[in-house]
Amino acid sequence: MHVLVVHNRYNSAQPSGENKVVDQEVALLRAAGHRVEVFERHSDDIGGRSLPGKAAVPLLVPWNPPVRRELAARLRGERPDVVHVHNVFPLLSPSVLAACADAGVPAVATLHNYNQVCPPGTLQRDGRPCTECVGAPVPMPAVRHGCYRNSRLATAPLAVGLAVNRRRWWSGVERFFCISAAQREVLVRAGMPAERLAVKHNFVPEPGVRRAGDGEHLLFLGRLAEAKGLRLLMAAWDDIAAGGGLGVPLVVAGAGPLEREVAAWAAGRDDVRYVGLYDTAECRQAVARSVAVVAPSTWMETFGLVAVEAMAAGVPAVAAGHGAFVELVEDGVTGLLHRPGEASSLASCLRRVTADPARNRRMGEAARRRYERDFSPAVGLERLVDGYRAALAGRPGGGDGPQPVADDNAGPLRGHPRGRDGDST
Repeated sequence: MHVLVVHNRYNSAQPSGENKVVDQEVALLRAAGHRVEVFERHSDDIGGRSLPGKAAVPLLVPWNPPVRRELAARLRGERPDVVHVHNVFPLLSPSVLAACADAGVPAVATLHNYNQVCPPGTLQRDGRPCTECVGAPVPMPAVRHGCYRNSRLATAPLAVGLAVNRRRWWSGVERFFCISAAQREVLVRAGMPAERLAVKHNFVPEPGVRRAGDGEHLLFLGRLAEAKGLRLLMAAWDDIAAGGGLGVPLVVAGAGPLEREVAAWAAGRDDVRYVGLYDTAECRQAVARSVAVVAPSTWMETFGLVAVEAMAAGVPAVAAGHGAFVELVEDGVTGLLHRPGEASSLASCLRRVTADPARNRRMGEAARRRYERDFSPAVGLERLVDGYRAALAGRPGGGDGPQPVADDNAGPLRGHPRGRDGDST
């Protein structure tokens, strides 16, 4: 197949599971003999813009006409079978869907978060679950509370984009890939077209290294942000330390807004090591040396890539018992689930996962078997290509020939793409 991948890359200074997934899918498809091209923008480039250029970025979030024209021209020239859309914020915008309609090329989209129903995409406010905007025609509560970066000004373009482009997303995408059943359930309840929402878990490449022995440390690996449960983990670990510790250190690897706080907390302690941002090889080695990987997210993760990376290395995970983790981690079999947001429950699980090495090894072996069955590259490739084929088969004419399109200057609600009767999931 000939696939064009559309993605706005997140800032490279911080870990991005989404960037990683996109890169891995592109490599997987190419290795299988498919032709894959990329149409992308980099958030890193915003810093190099002039002051007027930076000021204009929020205006392009809901709709970016130059991107529409550029992508449509490329699609007409290259004629890919399908366009696979990932992130469009902030430099691409939903105008990429209009470009697909202009050129008559079907689009599929991976939903990596909840930004179809929540402006910041987290379903969280002030560290607690929030669904106030879910199902609302105009997500004004998010603007009122400044849910994105604690700023009403920064949240407004996201809210406007969600409101004016909802119909375009829902009618202009042949098939949405939800990365967990938990995510799909939320989106269906919010009113998204169920017949176009298919569950396609992310895959994880073979790490090339697996755990040997019982492991040397517990590992937190990811973005250092409150939503990832860092403060919860610190509170649980302080409780454990007050009781005498576990006999193995906690390693924290990553970067993000809580970096200074984590570094100050770890400074001078023998039981905590803050190691900063690891590269891919270092991440895999750190996972393979773990007693367990810890994923205490306070928001309802749509997937939880680190838990599956642990499975691939034969390492159990200790994760929050909500969101996608409930379907990824089988409690007591491939890892342990703690009560979300409860430091005492997390501390209890960390004690349990380190207390019985034989049981821990059994969980690690079961985790590896689960990876081979559900999250290997072979499984990921099959599900990805099946999704593309379903999108092609479900569109009028089976994907052959261009569709009637609107004026190239049409905005978010003018000349939106044709609807369709839907396909089976």
